[in-house]
Amino acid sequence: MSLLRDRNFLLLFVGQGISRFGDGLYTAATAWLAWSLTKDPTAVAVVSVSAFAPAFVATFVVASYADRRDRRKLMIATDLARVAVVAVALVLLSLNLLSLPLLVATTALLALIGAPFAPARNAIVPQIVPVDRLQQANGLLQVAFRAAFFVGPLMLAPLLAFGSLQSVLVVNGLTFLGSAVAVAAIRVTRPAPTSGQTGLWSDLAAGLRAVRAAPEVLVVIVTFVLALALTNGFLTVGLVAVVGQGGQYGLLLGVAGIAEVVGALLLTGLRIRRLALAAVLAWALLGIFRAPLGTAASTTVAALLLTATGLASALTDIPLIALVQQRIPSHHLAKALGLWEAGVAGALAISPLVASTAITLTGVENAFLLSGAAVVALAVTATLTLACVGARQPGQGPFATADGTANVAAAEEAAAITAKPE
Repeated sequence: MSLLRDRNFLLLFVGQGISRFGDGLYTAATAWLAWSLTKDPTAVAVVSVSAFAPAFVATFVVASYADRRDRRKLMIATDLARVAVVAVALVLLSLNLLSLPLLVATTALLALIGAPFAPARNAIVPQIVPVDRLQQANGLLQVAFRAAFFVGPLMLAPLLAFGSLQSVLVVNGLTFLGSAVAVAAIRVTRPAPTSGQTGLWSDLAAGLRAVRAAPEVLVVIVTFVLALALTNGFLTVGLVAVVGQGGQYGLLLGVAGIAEVVGALLLTGLRIRRLALAAVLAWALLGIFRAPLGTAASTTVAALLLTATGLASALTDIPLIALVQQRIPSHHLAKALGLWEAGVAGALAISPLVASTAITLTGVENAFLLSGAAVVALAVTATLTLACVGARQPGQGPFATADGTANVAAAEEAAAITAKPE
């Protein structure tokens, strides 16, 4: 926890916790608002898709600007722009002009504006944290993200009970403003600029080459995205089919959320030497405990299985982020993280469809078994692939350093990666 005594990291920790609280609150509020406007479950689904589709399309592209511009200023501008969008939505709602199409458009615009934020935020961490503390830093940030995002929806009920949907949007706007203030107070050392000016498409191509040059990063990212598509929908669509009662459903989602927070907190005290291997094997662990969930005979059994999968879930992304931060040169870091974020958005968009289709075709029990088995097989395949490509141990010539620069060997490798033919 000593990182929390560092002023810059504490500001990032608090600011992003506030921001994720607003994200969770806004996600719940838009779903409720879509239902209030239409009483149609399809409308709720459309709004949910509009929150992910723009990120899937745009995140990797706009992450290029986080590599070629000041990441801190980009994060501030993104937060302030989101404040403006929420303010417009508040005015429309107050004037009874907020229809479903406008709600979808507002949600999509908010997602599009926010697309560069997460890559920039994760890429700025090596600029304020020593390279040997990256795993701890990412673990602490995930504690803030997961806990705040979990608490956000819980605040919807009291805000609606003692206020209105307008008050929910006001709180959401204030969270973005609070995040902007916290980021503005951070002092970071900018990475040394790369020689020459690079255009957007050339920069994106160079970023892809950097990821391909770090095969363990590519394997872990692909595994994460595919596994998420195979599992995430079962935490919503599948779990509803298992429990059949709204109260139990909410309770079990809460159990899973708390387990993820605890898992992230536990990881801050561990030192994982083989980040890539840990990240892919965590999916095997998650699949093993997720497979029997469809046969859970009681809420207690389901809660125990979800506790295990929640703990494993924390182990899938914290080592991944630290691995990317160590293996990818600083001037391509946001693009690599943006590629992962775009894949996550795409997986979240299609995962409910994967789960519902599997349940319809095979039944709840078999669908969970198939999902768990598929994820285990995917993790084993990824492990064998890592063995074939000879994944490097963490700490052997990492690109990222405490000030966001690269060491000499890494700089030479980065130059080779980004070199363009004459």
